[in-house]
Amino acid sequence: MLLHLSTWQEVEAYLEQSKGMIFPIGSTEQHGPTGLIGTDAICAEAIARGVGEATGAIVGPTINVGMALHHTAFPGSISLRPSTMIQVVRDYVSSLVKVGFSKFYFINGHGGNIATLKAAFSETYAYLEDLQIPHAHQVQCQVANWFMCKSVYELAKELYGDQEGSHATPSEVAVTQFVYPEAIKQASLSPEVARGHNIYSAADFRNRYPDGRMGSNPALATPEHGKQFYDLAVKELSNGYLQFLNAG
Repeated sequence: MLLHLSTWQEVEAYLEQSKGMIFPIGSTEQHGPTGLIGTDAICAEAIARGVGEATGAIVGPTINVGMALHHTAFPGSISLRPSTMIQVVRDYVSSLVKVGFSKFYFINGHGGNIATLKAAFSETYAYLEDLQIPHAHQVQCQVANWFMCKSVYELAKELYGDQEGSHATPSEVAVTQFVYPEAIKQASLSPEVARGHNIYSAADFRNRYPDGRMGSNPALATPEHGKQFYDLAVKELSNGYLQFLNAG
């Protein structure tokens, strides 16, 4: 059930049997010579919709732009500042809490969002208490990173070994190829790829990772691999969502 394709009456009826909502969240940032700029949001949205179908959960609108300041030296990358992203998450959640939602499961496709999301959850809890909303103490938010699912990690290791890398990875590129086969990109990739540098400013990032990749070889990706990753992530995160929903 997708929020944006529902009526308010349907949402009101849904609230009679569940207080949970799934939010896909990703990023709009460079993903190397062959990765789509929307990769993180595409993966999170597709997997979140799959989890929603499997669990009967309502899926909110995808938060396409995340915290990706270190990618903004590459054309096309868009980022929120951490403080802005915190307010966005707080406002999304608080709007829904006011009508009865209390469990928010963020399916995340971007590692750079994790720290800011956790800070946003803390800010949101405090904000709701300040508003003196009666069920504020029942509100819970959780981040679930699809790329950190145990089954996904194991398959990526099996298929790609140390060529999985940590950004513009073949696993995430494969998922986008499965979702959008018409948008598969081809480019020559240097066998030499930077890895292991700390992340600082955007200019420093581009200097250290000139083609945008971080230790990865996305040329190994295929749509068939993407389907495998998608299925594994949907299965594992469906179980995770139901556990979260039913926990006290």
